[in-house]
Amino acid sequence: MSLSKEAIQLVTDTALMAAGKSLNTYSPTAILPEGAKVVDLENYQIGRSRFRGTLSTNSLVDFSAYVTERAIEGARGFIDQEEMVCGLIFNLGSDAAPGHADDRAVLRLKASAGYKAVQAVPGRPMSQKELSDWIEDWNASLNAADDAGQQMSIVKAIAAVRTITIKASSESDHAISETRTSRSAMDQIEATSKETLPSTLIFSVVPYEGLSQRHIVLRLSVITSGAQPMLKLRWVGEEVQREEIAQEFKSVLDTQIGEAAKLTLGVFDPK
Repeated sequence: MSLSKEAIQLVTDTALMAAGKSLNTYSPTAILPEGAKVVDLENYQIGRSRFRGTLSTNSLVDFSAYVTERAIEGARGFIDQEEMVCGLIFNLGSDAAPGHADDRAVLRLKASAGYKAVQAVPGRPMSQKELSDWIEDWNASLNAADDAGQQMSIVKAIAAVRTITIKASSESDHAISETRTSRSAMDQIEATSKETLPSTLIFSVVPYEGLSQRHIVLRLSVITSGAQPMLKLRWVGEEVQREEIAQEFKSVLDTQIGEAAKLTLGVFDPK
């Protein structure tokens, strides 16, 4: 007598239920009917089989305190200097004994309001009103200097930006001889102000929580090609300062975390 597919499945399921087959896994599992499906029984235990989860924070102090408090042997941290992010894995394990890599802490530094503001202006043409308003808004963080390097008040710097005028003049030269006539012309455009224009603005800011204060030098230039003067700020030594900030990020983490975790520059994907 041949049995149908459904009858064979019923016999198999009945045998599995009677045997109560468990599997030799770290987290308790058992084979149940429904096609010998493997079911994780962790939810039915008093506690989890292992600690896991991810802490995400913008606070360097809280991140460091959490990592130091746990201080698990073999913890590894990976620092992305471009994004100012540190991802730390407590149970990464090793080649011989790989871990699940699902117990983590992630620090993503959040730029301060002042640092966001100073990053938004370099290289962008601004009107007199736009720049003077920006200087006024951030006057507590700014110092100004003229072409000679002399300090000037922010009030005078704002007044100078607001009173810029453009003057244009032309000069022509004529030369005549018996065989030829030549003519040359030169137009001169000059931007002036009733007050002394600042050539440099120094923005003092803590870029990220836990890092030191930086002094960002912004060089002012006036664009006179249009009907109205436009102003532009250039961040002097921008790339160098960004690299210094990134290096300080790793240095501060090294100091605060100490021996609690080994830190590496780079991004790690545990898949």
